[in-house]
Amino acid sequence: MAGRSIAIGDVHGELDELGKLLVKLPPLDADDTLVFLGDYVDRGRRSFEVVNFLRFTVHETTPAKIVILRGNHEDAWLRVARRGWPEFVGPKNNGCLATLRSYHGKPHAQGDVASEAELQAMLAASFLPRDVLDWFETLPHYYEDEHAIYVHAGLPHDGVDFQHPSEVEDPTVMLWIRTRAFFTDYRGKLVVVGHTSTSLLPPEHSRFTPEDPTDMWAGESVVAIDTGCGKGGFLTAVELPAQKVYESRRGKGKPE
Repeated sequence: MAGRSIAIGDVHGELDELGKLLVKLPPLDADDTLVFLGDYVDRGRRSFEVVNFLRFTVHETTPAKIVILRGNHEDAWLRVARRGWPEFVGPKNNGCLATLRSYHGKPHAQGDVASEAELQAMLAASFLPRDVLDWFETLPHYYEDEHAIYVHAGLPHDGVDFQHPSEVEDPTVMLWIRTRAFFTDYRGKLVVVGHTSTSLLPPEHSRFTPEDPTDMWAGESVVAIDTGCGKGGFLTAVELPAQKVYESRRGKGKPE
């Protein structure tokens, strides 16, 4: 069926998981759209290769339209490069050292501690090539089609209602926001997001495998597909309008 949109969750440097997921997708044509929801770097060991794949290769693998959105980790590195942000670079769970090691072609293991030289390079984002930072800058904050609105984290509330992305004064808010109310109370056009691990969302509000909190989360008007890739989980994609799900873990896509 032409005219499908397939959204892919947070990759976080896990090129192997991305490969496992992509081979499970159905053949796409020029009327289909593949939407990446952001967070291509950090935590996983192959951020360099993930970025290169998205910049130079993915367009050669399918005739579908490719949409690559900005995530909060891409936004964070832009902030680091512009004015520094040690509060992002410092915490190990942000996975910044894995990205630096990937760009330096060095191995990385969970629990590794940055050397002083590595720390200084991260604090200035000096290890990231200028063209990569420029690419991060070009990534849009949201995408919308007939099926859904796609955004990395969610939509803010203006005190009256949840805002459409075109109404949000500071679009970076949509890359970082994490409020339970958006997932449980938003009603409107379907919104597909990553960013918040589905294991943190209320299973009692999910229409999709509520007995498995690590799986995709589907509420009344929000679908969340950050299933922990880069944090020991797996990568998830959802096809619209059929709402068919594909996962990098063993097993085939299953209908919602």
